[in-house]
Amino acid sequence: MIVLALAGANLPFLNDKVFALVPLRGGAGKHPDGWRKPFILRFAELAVLYFLVGFAGLALEGRIGTVFPQTWEFYAISACLFLVLAFPGFVFRYLRKRH
Repeated sequence: MIVLALAGANLPFLNDKVFALVPLRGGAGKHPDGWRKPFILRFAELAVLYFLVGFAGLALEGRIGTVFPQTWEFYAISACLFLVLAFPGFVFRYLRKRH
């Protein structure tokens, strides 16, 4: 589950396709290799992937037994953890020096 969360958190930053499937056309900034995804689209994709990974975890928990009820604190902490897992991809995309 942690590997799935790590992959889902870094996916928006490691490619310029939406969900690594749909290529962008028009609207975004021009890049020598094609169109570049804007940051707001990457962040929206990150939010959608957070919920998809959460539903996968909920499904796995339901398969092994009773699904425990969670409060808002659980979701706040898991969202922050998902953002922390996205940090390597963010560094790779925005903070790495290009020569």
